[in-house]
Amino acid sequence: MPQSEMPTMRSRRLGAELRRLRSDAGLKVQDAADALECGQPKISQIETGKRGIRQLDLTTLLNLYGVKDEQQRSNLKRLARDIHKVDWWSGQGPLLSGDLRDYLTLEADSSLIRSYEPMVLPGLLQTEAYMRQIFTAGAEADRVETLVQTRMRRKDLLHGTSEFRLRVIIDAPALHRISGPAELIRQQFQHLIEVGNQANVTVQILPLNITLPPAQYAPYTVFTLHGEPPIEVTWLEHMTGGTLLEQRPDVQVYTKAWDDLTAAALSPAESRQYILDHMKGESGS
Repeated sequence: MPQSEMPTMRSRRLGAELRRLRSDAGLKVQDAADALECGQPKISQIETGKRGIRQLDLTTLLNLYGVKDEQQRSNLKRLARDIHKVDWWSGQGPLLSGDLRDYLTLEADSSLIRSYEPMVLPGLLQTEAYMRQIFTAGAEADRVETLVQTRMRRKDLLHGTSEFRLRVIIDAPALHRISGPAELIRQQFQHLIEVGNQANVTVQILPLNITLPPAQYAPYTVFTLHGEPPIEVTWLEHMTGGTLLEQRPDVQVYTKAWDDLTAAALSPAESRQYILDHMKGESGS
């Protein structure tokens, strides 16, 4: 990948981890520069994700920082290689925003995704008709098809051969806000039930009679990234894109909120029945 195309989500993650390791070792940027026999600007560019790092240089820094755990070293070396990985969405050009590309990278690099949605159904659980309706209402006409096809391709994660788990909590109003023809609504409910039956997917509904904290909860996703030890980050949705939280205290706020929401939500079996009952109500039977 040309240096002009950086930083990327992966290069920023690697740079942030190298910066943390250097800081924990009590070393300055100049100490790292001396070890690599380079100037401070190169180290700064690596730590901000503006450039990659050779495997030999990475090994030198890991030795300097006292990183002895072989699994941790292996994970960082893999991440350094993946900076140059060409993902399936790379050819979509400007039709995909930078925020969406970042989200897709996090999604592809995760072993577990936990998502809370209060307004719409999670993207990985949407039917094509439902997502097309959402994009038609909220996106420029020339981007709709690209966005639909991108979201459909994302759903491959649910059927991949690698270990991947998806857990979602859907606030009940999101089910009631599905608009469109009766057949579209019925198919979306049926799809929720079918996907929820997969061993690697857990769907829970947060019922209407649950009282949330006064501050409410915005839609968010906690990604557990591949690696040992695994790294957790949180993605916050907002009207103009998304914000990534990587600092442990910030992420812990949302993992604690996830535990609270999970406890308050219906069990997977109860959630399935809730959806079935709602389907019957929609059909008038």
